[in-house]
Amino acid sequence: MDLKSEKIQRILSKYKFGDVTVEELQKIYRIFPDMKLYTGMYTSSDNSQMELLKLTGVIPVKYDGRSYNFPIELWLLYSFPFTPPICLLRPTSNMVIREGKHVDAKGRIHLPVLHNWDHPRSSVVGLLNEMISKFEEDPPLSSRTTEDTKDPHELMAYVSNLKINDGGIRHHDQQNIKVSVVGGGDLGMACVMSILSKCNVDKLVFIDVAESSSKGGATDLEIFNLPKVQVSRDISSSAGSKVIVVTVNSWNNDESYVKVVQTNVDLYRGIIPNLVHLSPNAILLIASQPVDIMTHVAWRQSGLPPTRVIGAGCNLDSERLSHVLDINLNTHKPAWVIGELSDNKVPVISNVGLSSNGALEIAPGSNSTKPLLDRAFDLMKNRGQRSWSVGLSVADITNTILTDKMKIHSISTLAQGWSGISAEVFLSLPCIMGANGSARLAGVTLGPEEDSKLRESVNSLFVLMSQIRI
Repeated sequence: MDLKSEKIQRILSKYKFGDVTVEELQKIYRIFPDMKLYTGMYTSSDNSQMELLKLTGVIPVKYDGRSYNFPIELWLLYSFPFTPPICLLRPTSNMVIREGKHVDAKGRIHLPVLHNWDHPRSSVVGLLNEMISKFEEDPPLSSRTTEDTKDPHELMAYVSNLKINDGGIRHHDQQNIKVSVVGGGDLGMACVMSILSKCNVDKLVFIDVAESSSKGGATDLEIFNLPKVQVSRDISSSAGSKVIVVTVNSWNNDESYVKVVQTNVDLYRGIIPNLVHLSPNAILLIASQPVDIMTHVAWRQSGLPPTRVIGAGCNLDSERLSHVLDINLNTHKPAWVIGELSDNKVPVISNVGLSSNGALEIAPGSNSTKPLLDRAFDLMKNRGQRSWSVGLSVADITNTILTDKMKIHSISTLAQGWSGISAEVFLSLPCIMGANGSARLAGVTLGPEEDSKLRESVNSLFVLMSQIRI
């Protein structure tokens, strides 16, 4: 496997975990030497494009005493190997896809290992072995000459000059822009009204979850019958959503903090998998509390890559920080609040100003920026996280996703691998947001005080996650 070509090195430099990606590719080549590495332009369901690495080749599948070679293609996202590859069958012109449990009509492969991906326990080698095993049980390709019967005994053998389209699979069907808000109460209502004002949507579904202690507000929306708003108490109403905002909470002041969080986790268990099943291409935006923990839980329960499960996190504080720096302190640079949504959150600032054409990056911690950021933080004190404020923040993130704005938000995301964080935790980090989800900005060296706060949050979140049952 040639990893040294200029083109592959150029694309590889975009990967967040480049060294780990190289190690994984070398393992794949040792076990499956027929898999070849290429670069290509992947076109997603919304027609946006990314230049990615892809693995193409064939896997040996035995069926009814005969052996066949199935052509496949694996697209590696920028957060690989911590997110699973996009797996596709690439049939030749005289093959036909047999839609089934593990392959849809467009050739997208769906396997348990993809839905439960957890690197390093999950790997492409393990994925390919599971693919072979499942395809031997239910072959997903047959000869086009037997299309009427689609007899699996007529599976096509390997085609030596297989050519694969770099453009990936395109979906030309145009869908309405639909957003769902799951969970009632003041926060749910605030999100609905803010999204309705900020975003251009064709349909906004408000689902009042009966088990949530924050339920309510749905009746008023039904009474006043707002345009584009559908009120429901059925999760199935969310089907086909591009963004799903989850505000569900179940609080009980008589229970310990861990028990309250566990109650929320149990509530999520009955909601998140169903939401993903109904809207497999949606981005989940979590606003339930504690947001870093509940975003982590939603990611685990959803089976989605972490780029598509995000939390509102410190976005509100970040927007406030940038505003204070710009208006009150005459410092025209983007700034973000990172870390846990707690007293340990940390302010950071961009390396370039708003008017610069340079790429935005986090400036390393220094004695020159610390007094400025501390002053801005003081001016932000006592503003709180009120429902309407959070609703406006959620609407801003939602609008960025729907318009593919590629704006940087400080959202709760998988922090593992960022700036030396080895634990699997979710924290707020500056991420470029668009229609395909999130991509973290590169990690930096923080000041001693800020680094200490971040590590303390990592430890506390990791301990709490170990105490709950996902």
